[in-house]
Amino acid sequence: MTTTERAARTAQADALCQQAYGDNAGLTQGATLVAVGGYGRGELAPFSDLDVVLVHEEGVELGELPTKLWYPIWDSGAKLDHSVRSLPEMLEAAGADVRVALGLLDVRHLAGDASLSLRLRSEVLAHWRRQARERLPELRQLVEQRHAMIGELAHVSVPDLKEAAGGLRDATILKAIVATWLVDVPHTDLEPRRQDLLDIRDHVHDLAGRATDRITPELWAPLAERLGLPDERAAQRHIRQVGRRIRHLSNLTWRRVDAVLSRPRAAAPRRPELTPLGTGVAMSAGEVVLAKGADPRRDPLLFLRAAALAAENDVILAPPTVARLSAQTPPPTGVWSQEARQLLVRLLAAGRGLLPVWETLDETGALMRILPEWEAIRLLPHASVIHRFTVDRHVIETCVEASSLIRHVARPDVLMVAALLHDIGKGGLVEHSVAGAPIARDVAIRWGFDDEAVDLIETLVRWHLLLSTTATTRDPDDPATVAAITAHVTNAEALALLTALTEADARATSTKAWSSWRASLILDLSRRARAALAGGASLPAVLSDDVEIPRSVKKGGTSFEVLRHPDGERVTVIGADRVGLLADTAATFAFQRLKVRAARAWAQPPYAVSVWDLAEEGVDAAVLRSGFEAISEGRVDAAARLRPTGPDPLAPSVVVRPEASTQSTVIEVRTADRPGIVYLVCHALAALGMTVRSAHVDTLGPQAVDVFYVQEAHAGALGDQRAAEAAHAVRAALSGDST
Repeated sequence: MTTTERAARTAQADALCQQAYGDNAGLTQGATLVAVGGYGRGELAPFSDLDVVLVHEEGVELGELPTKLWYPIWDSGAKLDHSVRSLPEMLEAAGADVRVALGLLDVRHLAGDASLSLRLRSEVLAHWRRQARERLPELRQLVEQRHAMIGELAHVSVPDLKEAAGGLRDATILKAIVATWLVDVPHTDLEPRRQDLLDIRDHVHDLAGRATDRITPELWAPLAERLGLPDERAAQRHIRQVGRRIRHLSNLTWRRVDAVLSRPRAAAPRRPELTPLGTGVAMSAGEVVLAKGADPRRDPLLFLRAAALAAENDVILAPPTVARLSAQTPPPTGVWSQEARQLLVRLLAAGRGLLPVWETLDETGALMRILPEWEAIRLLPHASVIHRFTVDRHVIETCVEASSLIRHVARPDVLMVAALLHDIGKGGLVEHSVAGAPIARDVAIRWGFDDEAVDLIETLVRWHLLLSTTATTRDPDDPATVAAITAHVTNAEALALLTALTEADARATSTKAWSSWRASLILDLSRRARAALAGGASLPAVLSDDVEIPRSVKKGGTSFEVLRHPDGERVTVIGADRVGLLADTAATFAFQRLKVRAARAWAQPPYAVSVWDLAEEGVDAAVLRSGFEAISEGRVDAAARLRPTGPDPLAPSVVVRPEASTQSTVIEVRTADRPGIVYLVCHALAALGMTVRSAHVDTLGPQAVDVFYVQEAHAGALGDQRAAEAAHAVRAALSGDST
């Protein structure tokens, strides 16, 4: 089945319609017979209907033509969808229904008054362009409703070549969007894929012996033979790849439409404005691009940084930008740096914004640079019909679900990587969790995770089905049931991670996989296992290393010492111990937009010492000291400048851990990583007259996981009421509710 054969079918149908019009004395002026929709485009499949309209000038009498015209066509055996309308009625119908307007964009003259056909086409197209800003939101709503009802061509078990997301209907709509002149679509990508789907639909019609757009299971094998592919799996991958490409182009195009519609009607500036997002990365017209002067050859992290920022802002990662990054960024070698790993985890934990960015990386081939193992699961169908998506899309959906659970685990970076890799072993002959565990271990080592994290990732991938399988098939009251879990998951931290991964995996599978019944069984078993382990993730030990106090500090000053450190700088700050000292120090770094990777603080009476590891290089101690003095002397209002400006998509977690220390009250904070977190916490505690005796600050992917050992200024651990006040104040400060 080829374009040539479709052209032959169209020519045969045209001849039939033209003969019927001529044999029945069709008017040559004032009336015209036109083809619309797929027939108008000349894309008839073997069993397609002929969509035709007899159009006439207002006031022109057609006599018996409408009655006689259709019979010869019916008698030929062709299926006919016909109507009779005046030119004003046609334009009115197009104005009233966007679906009619879409069909008329492809109007094609068949017989009669050619000038009337031309007028119709010209006026419909002109009206479409004039009303595009009003019609496109309506069309977008229809598209989203159809996608929600039918699903995606790349993933549904019985694909619909026409109506599914990424199908022929979407390809036609993309052409209609191009006709508005508001945005463009890469024609070199769209048209070949559209022709591929038309070829496939022709085969489906021919094999089914009727008009159908759905590929039922029994059609995959003969389709593979028709397409010259080795087997059913190859046919599925080919067809789903075509659908996913069109879906990807559709997503990009609609986002560009949104960007255009959000701008005023006035002409946009000739040079697009660049809004900085991060080092070497900027936003232009709703798309992430490279900033002026950015050089991927000198900044190998630019690739991951652009992807992470695009996902976190839920905007397009411009495909030309990806192409340039892929071509110019040196390929990663050896073990990844901490910053590269952090950027990857930020990308994975970005939530729903991850999906379009990951698709762009996949469609452009850039994904192979960071995860070549991806090819094994790319567009791989699931064996179980309970799955909504192919394996590759499922693991990304699992990442999206896991991103909402990162506050429940001590190692969100481990959770996100395990979510990405949990099905990496699928597609082979060995059970996928067994096959995937060593692959995941190798990937985690390559990405630079520490030994403990590597072991956790391997364990999670190996046993990611353990909780769900055991909970739904074993008696929860039988001690052996809990023992089946604790035999493989031996500490509370790993169990919390496995519980979160199990929930994310199930939610990404289908609503049935995480029903209230299944969820209650799994969570109950997790609680029983946690009680059996009778432990928890350990908190960091209090750090207390006596250091030499500089003479300037003994005279009442504050010392800032900067030393080069792997992947950044290490800053040691020493000053007279006082309530609020740590808050002022944290504000100093926040104002300089310095990324704090980790910090430790302790008291060395009557002084206080803090050590800060920063991501940036070239930190100037004199600049830090000057900024600190402005803050501590009250010349700069740190509280006003560092107050959160927008809501955290996940509520901050603030937990008092009474079991963690007998000398201090331990407060554990988890919130979205952003400048000023340590300041906000320390400032809130200082306002209550409390002192932070030790702080342990870590950034795990997109989440800050900070632990503060807090005391009354001169009295040791907090009482229960004061601890509750502290937790409330910290939570309010991080939420932007504090005054």
